[in-house]
Amino acid sequence: MGESDPVSGALARVILVAGPSGSGKSSLAARTGLPVLVLDDFYRDADAPGLPLMPGGSAVDWDDPGSWDADAAVAAIAALCALGTAETPVYDIAASAATGRARLDLEGAPVFVAEGVFAAEIAGRCRELGLLADALCLRGRPATTARRRFVRDLREGRKSVRFLLRRGWHLMRAERGIVARHVALGCHPCGHAEAERRIADARNGAPVPVDA
Repeated sequence: MGESDPVSGALARVILVAGPSGSGKSSLAARTGLPVLVLDDFYRDADAPGLPLMPGGSAVDWDDPGSWDADAAVAAIAALCALGTAETPVYDIAASAATGRARLDLEGAPVFVAEGVFAAEIAGRCRELGLLADALCLRGRPATTARRRFVRDLREGRKSVRFLLRRGWHLMRAERGIVARHVALGCHPCGHAEAERRIADARNGAPVPVDA
């Protein structure tokens, strides 16, 4: 893997990419050419105890951070930074369950991307551990995000059309608040072009930006 990072003692550092569902996190991560840890694979199974529920109903609120295993996500990031490899779950959103395991190998990359709707929730912990290269929150027009999200979710058969429409309307109205929360948790708000520039800087060894 090479020499360890002089600040954190780790072999690699992580670039967190947060943002509302449908904001383009996965496509951005793919364009970087860096190893990618898919944080949405750390959702809890639908039969896990204590899952948050939608107001006034019995359906699981999958947009609540409580539906996601932050501890497992941080453990995987820490392993990748320290060892260059980690075992991760493979999650099927349509089935609301993990269906297997996979191994991610950084293959010597000094930085990697960890992207997901709850990435901002662990920005502070990654910073405290000395593992953070940058933390970004993708933002755009809520209507554009909603359209992109619905087309993707429908194509992938993630949930029923009725569920997707109801969730999409709720998330479109909540998008500005979601971005504000991610910023408050330590992510820099930006569009795709700026995000790509900052990721390139991190890849080239630039220090963590002061607003990250």
